[in-house]
Amino acid sequence: MCGIFGYIGSKNASEVILGGLKRLEYRGYDSWGIALGIQNAEFRMQNLVCEKHTGAIGDIKTLNSELLTLNSNIGIGHTRWATHGGISELNAHPHFSSDKSFCLAQNGIVENYQKLKKDLVRKGYKFESETDTEVIVKLIEEKLKGAKDLKEAVRKAFLELEGRNTIIVLAKQGKIIAARNGSPLVVGLNGKEVFFSSDTLSFAPHVDRFVVVENGQMVSWDNRLDLADVKSGKRLHYKVEEINFKTSKVDKEGYDHFMLKEIHESPYVINQVLNQDLCEDFIKAIKKADDIYTIGSGTAGLAASQIAFYLRVFGKVRAESVIGADIYEYYELLTPDDLIIAPSQSGETADVLEVLEIAKSKGLKIASYVNMPGSTMNRISDFQFETHAGPEICVMSTKVFTSQIAWGYLLAKAVSGKVEEGKENLKILSGEMDKYLQTDANHQTIRKLAKMLTKSKDVFLLGKYQNFNIVAEGMVKIIEGSYIHAHAIPAGDLKHYAITLMEKDVPVVVVLSEDVAEDDVINAASQVKARGATVIGISPKPHAGFDYYLPVPDTDETSAIMNIIPLQLLAYYMAVELGNNVDKPRNIAKSVTVK
Repeated sequence: MCGIFGYIGSKNASEVILGGLKRLEYRGYDSWGIALGIQNAEFRMQNLVCEKHTGAIGDIKTLNSELLTLNSNIGIGHTRWATHGGISELNAHPHFSSDKSFCLAQNGIVENYQKLKKDLVRKGYKFESETDTEVIVKLIEEKLKGAKDLKEAVRKAFLELEGRNTIIVLAKQGKIIAARNGSPLVVGLNGKEVFFSSDTLSFAPHVDRFVVVENGQMVSWDNRLDLADVKSGKRLHYKVEEINFKTSKVDKEGYDHFMLKEIHESPYVINQVLNQDLCEDFIKAIKKADDIYTIGSGTAGLAASQIAFYLRVFGKVRAESVIGADIYEYYELLTPDDLIIAPSQSGETADVLEVLEIAKSKGLKIASYVNMPGSTMNRISDFQFETHAGPEICVMSTKVFTSQIAWGYLLAKAVSGKVEEGKENLKILSGEMDKYLQTDANHQTIRKLAKMLTKSKDVFLLGKYQNFNIVAEGMVKIIEGSYIHAHAIPAGDLKHYAITLMEKDVPVVVVLSEDVAEDDVINAASQVKARGATVIGISPKPHAGFDYYLPVPDTDETSAIMNIIPLQLLAYYMAVELGNNVDKPRNIAKSVTVK
């Protein structure tokens, strides 16, 4: 999780870094901090100053920060998702060395930090924080005793860290050193300005070129940019790439929250899917594959499951979805004749990347569908696809999920040789979805239901066939936004266990389409209604068992994609009604770069 940002240039470093951290807050917002290098005219050296706070950054324009008044052209920053140690200013990054000659921020987890810390304590080092990050700082101090310079000490210390980690170091001599193993690291370039970050979005307004730092590499700035191999220290050539996306504006554009704005952008992202070149070689690889695995975690895991559904139903191919963190039993079954499809918002999800790395070593072909240009997932894939959905700032994914399942539908239609039919269906869907979102009456009805549901202890959701992953995603959104327990139930499984939970006034959201499962879902709705449950129906037409009815247009094969919109809005209005932080729900981050 976490986000790191560094800057060297002619602008006010604190303002640039704060702006970058705001764009990185989706990676964590338990605390944040900035360290700057201040020129000491007498000694022609840099003194380091640091400011740290708990909580999210807030509005930069009204932020009361001493750092903004300081004149500095170099610094690093960090926004934290806590892993080791509580949420406090002491545990916030960056962390100073004992003599304050350098400071360090980290994205990742040092899996062997306890052993390293024990050895360092034995050598006399004292620790102030509870973090694994401070262990890295002390380890670099120890390595400095036998190293020719700080860069060598950082390299040697980094080699001893286990786990997926990226670190960035600011030295008072005006140097920045960063190293990567697993967690992302990119460098943005604009003339004499240099930016270091966890993603390209954070510096997109400032740069037109960037360099991706690969695993096992370190990058440094000391009057010039250098790339080196961590293991050998040997200098490497780096490849400069062009920033290929211009949707860098991050603004609510009149909406109360990013989540609502991004839900409204769903018709736009579906139209972006229509412009996708699905690549004939990719279609051939799908048809040729023995087994196809779609893989993701969280919302992307449900998108992966829906993509597999579409591939089975429309593509008529063997496709199975798996959760990134729970695929161990499949490792021995993977063969070079299989193919993996991985949808992701960030392209940096640690447990999915671990699977893809294993699959790559076994010779499998990999396809990814990612919203973050330059991501690790995209770069290791044989078939690379980008959503072009624009920045998704709300931690709860909405428009990217819609894009992922719309892409999966079009992919399945292409496999069946009916890509033009699929495009026409998506075009119709986009129009109907836009009309639905622009109709105030729909929002008013959902807002009233949301107010009712916030008074419930539990919310149940029923769906089947094309809508089961949809109700599961509705469950995820309700949990993320409202912090109320929600449970998605396969309609056909209701009577086998969950029927025991049905009683008077228990709310049950039922999602159905006019498809082969319609009668089964109506029967399930009747069964919960008979036990006193309050039934909220989402469907193209009302049914006798509905206590409340949310009409949605019937878009036939794409109706599941249409049905996610009222569920997203329901979760949104529940979060608003409860006064929760809609765009930054507690305890979660958008990019999960640790296991």
